[in-house]
Amino acid sequence: MKLKLLESYLGSVTQFPSPKVELEQYPTGPHIASRMLYMAENSFGDITGKVVADLGCGCGTLGIAAALLDAAQVVGVDVDEDALALAQENCEELEVEMDLIQANLSELPLQGLVVDTVVMNPPFGTRRKGADMEFLAAALKVAGTAVYSLHKSSTRTHIKRAAVRDFGAKTADVMCELRYDLQASYKFHKQKEKDIAVDLWRFTTSSV
Repeated sequence: MKLKLLESYLGSVTQFPSPKVELEQYPTGPHIASRMLYMAENSFGDITGKVVADLGCGCGTLGIAAALLDAAQVVGVDVDEDALALAQENCEELEVEMDLIQANLSELPLQGLVVDTVVMNPPFGTRRKGADMEFLAAALKVAGTAVYSLHKSSTRTHIKRAAVRDFGAKTADVMCELRYDLQASYKFHKQKEKDIAVDLWRFTTSSV
């Protein structure tokens, strides 16, 4: 599937109607999501025919992208039942399959779940400090081969050190820097939108 077509499909994903601030629920836009998954497949072969998990899947954008790129199986994990219900609706609308599981990060890895690749857009940790690190630690426990994740560019040094030193990543590399166009979603947002520099990371968990 070509990049523009993938982005077009993801543009029809319904986003959070009432995002929950305590979970830092923000949409993963089609522009970033399509490029993230397209690169994972076309540069590294980490999607097609693989078992892919979308951690903190929210409305399901990244998992749906993996399904559209012919992943063998896609598993979406989120603690929020409302988000999972929306993800299910989006899957039905786009006629793709994703196994949706309600679970907390502390419950991972789930028994019997063997995953090749993890894709995620975790909380930045602005509302609850360390939330981004919790997601990264969990992802590196779950993934058999690679983790693709978005993190604020300002945390680059900290992310790399923690991934390799503390969480057991074999490699930790920034694939590119992207601009995350964050629309005002909560009452405390003063600006209508904010442009945030984010890094697209690829972490490996084996000698690939």
